[in-house]
This record gives sequence, structure tokens and C-alpha cells, in this order.
Amino acid sequence: MGTSVVSVAVTQRRRVTIVLILNMSMIAGLLVAGHFAHSLSLVAEGGDFLADSLALALGLLAIYLRDRHRNEKATTWVALVNALWLLVLSVGVAASAIQRLVSGSPEVHGLPVLVASAIAAAVMLCAALILGADAGREDLHMRSILLDTIADGVAAAVVAIVGAVLAVAQRWFWLDAAAALLVSTLIAVAALRLLRDVVRALRAGIAYVPEDD
Repeated sequence: MGTSVVSVAVTQRRRVTIVLILNMSMIAGLLVAGHFAHSLSLVAEGGDFLADSLALALGLLAIYLRDRHRNEKATTWVALVNALWLLVLSVGVAASAIQRLVSGSPEVHGLPVLVASAIAAAVMLCAALILGADAGREDLHMRSILLDTIADGVAAAVVAIVGAVLAVAQRWFWLDAAAALLVSTLIAVAALRLLRDVVRALRAGIAYVPEDD
């Protein structure tokens, strides 16, 4: 049993580190492509990847504290920080998207949006496979990482579809702001679900392990 727990802890650190590297590899590309393509949805993706990278880095620290100092609640507190930060990010993106929808969107270059988002979706699929389907049952922190990764992959796929439409149609640029609004909604939903689980854990005074939804 002890060997199994140590093995899980080691593989958690390894998987989170790999996912962190994958997230960081996408940030600059998404932000730069978003800037030159005038795409708010790409910028939103880049901001989400940045937020996730910060959360993952904090998560590695939490795993260290849990395993080396027996601080079982460390991952729960990091999950709380992650949830709150994602909520702030979602509100900021939603506000910018609504402003564009109301005032009018500038011309958005669809091809960079398609390429960058398709790559991001593929990277997040790889990250989800690395984490594994059972990651959601290990502890709250691993579940938060898996949920974030899946949400990011879905959002990137949606933005890629929007990019393809814009590249072909060369109009309907408001779709980019609508996609950014969808990204912010997905981020908010994942954050609220995570926040719900964190509150349950803190009320119970334990390192909460989520039940099946």
C-alpha cells in the first residue's frame, strides 16, 4: 500500500510537470497569433493557458508540500486559488467579448485562428491522455487539472471551427467575439464546479476526493 501511494505521488508530479510544459509551449503562440489576427478568442485562449500554467506551477508546490510535509489540504487550497483565478479570467474575457459584440468587431483573419486553435486542441488532447481518465478520482487537485484541460481542448476546437468559417467566408467577424464569450462561459462553468467541490472539502475539513457526478 505504501509503495502504491508513493508511486501515485511520483506519477502525479511527472504528469503535472508534462502538462505544465505543454501549456507553457502554447501561450506565446496563441497571444502573438491573436494579436496579429485581431482575434479576441485567441487572446482569451492564451490568457487561459497562462492562468492554467500558473495554477499548475502552484499545484506542483502543493503536491510537494503534501508528500514531503504531510499537508493533505495543500492541494485543496491550490484548487481554490485556481477556481477563483479562472472566475476572474472568465469575467474579463466576457466583458471584452460583449463590448466587441455591441460596438462591432474589427476584421479577424481566420486562417491564423484556425491553425493556432487546432494545434492548441491537439495539445490539450495529448495533455488529457497524459493525465489519464482516472485523474479525476485521485484527488481534488488532479480533478481540477483534468477538468481545465478538457475545457481548454473543447474551447480550442470551437475556436478552430470559427477560424475555419472566417477564413472561408471573410465576413461574420462577430463570430470571433461570440467564440470568446463561449470560451469565457466554459471557463466559468469549470471554475464554479471546482469551487463547489472545494467548498465541500473545506466544510468537511478534509482533502476532498470527488464522487461520481
